[in-house]
Amino acid sequence: MIGPRRHRVTETPRLRRGGAPGWLALALRVVLMVGLIGIALAGHWIERDGLRDNVDGQISLVDVIYFTMITITTVGYGDIVPVTDGARLFDTFVVTPIRLFVWLIFLGSAYQFLLRGVWERWRMRVIQGKLCRHTIVAGYGTSGEEALRELVRRGADPQTVVVIDPRAAAVAAAEATGAVVMEDDATRNATLSAVRADQARAILVSAGRDDTSILIVLTARRVAPTVPISVVIRSEDNEALARQAGADTVINPASFAGLLLAGSCHGPHIADYLADLANADGRVALTERQVSPDEVGKPLSAITTGLGLRIYRGSTPHGYWDAEAAMLEPGDIIVEVRRGAQGPDDPLRPRPA
Repeated sequence: MIGPRRHRVTETPRLRRGGAPGWLALALRVVLMVGLIGIALAGHWIERDGLRDNVDGQISLVDVIYFTMITITTVGYGDIVPVTDGARLFDTFVVTPIRLFVWLIFLGSAYQFLLRGVWERWRMRVIQGKLCRHTIVAGYGTSGEEALRELVRRGADPQTVVVIDPRAAAVAAAEATGAVVMEDDATRNATLSAVRADQARAILVSAGRDDTSILIVLTARRVAPTVPISVVIRSEDNEALARQAGADTVINPASFAGLLLAGSCHGPHIADYLADLANADGRVALTERQVSPDEVGKPLSAITTGLGLRIYRGSTPHGYWDAEAAMLEPGDIIVEVRRGAQGPDDPLRPRPA
């Protein structure tokens, strides 16, 4: 379940990648570097009799610490040198590899926390600047994950889908699909503004809790007044609230499952056909489109792209049996059944005008 998270007012959200926190990776590198230096320091202290100080001839603890750090970070200054075979072999086979590892750790850290960070921020700004006609999925639970999969099955590029979720694990899972991700709270104006919700193609809300989902819808409708918003609501009592909040489409999984169960009582194939309509890989597909100029003036039954079921004229639906469907007008929205990806059924072949 996803609940609203508190954020500082000054916090600015940005697109970012999921994964382990940066401080944890840095801490592990520091521990590894300290361990390697400790091995070199202990070895030099044990072999201190094999070292010679060309300044005062005495090897103290400070001299060992100094010689260890200088040897690991540079090739040395020559003021302290190994003179016995044991000390030289230790420097050759232990200290030299430690020096290489320390430099690799240093360079890797510089890349990850400086160069890579700058690169990622620049790349995310470029992606953010190009966001237009994209789909926003607010909440990456079971419904959000399935919505993303279905969008991809319907031909959407994962890079045109932005997933928002406050949970790091969910963000990482969404990122693995190739989607653009933001680990943040979608109930915030700043979050939806950061993903340019006002220029989105659609906003899909599935936060797992009705109160959070409705709050996201309220925020999204304020940020994006004209963008279609679909929301998953689990309680029938909250469906009216979701519509009042600004949702264009309210989906109740329990109600839909009930429709399929009830339909199965009246025929063994009704539920199968309804699921087929909703699936991009089904034999039939339910689509919605605007009437084309060459269809204006014709009846709904004359369209050749599929089987016309309904038109929307303004906000009013009209079935194919209604008188309004006898003549299509500019601006009408047609809901039709088309052949799916796995082959046509004979009754659904496009009919001639």
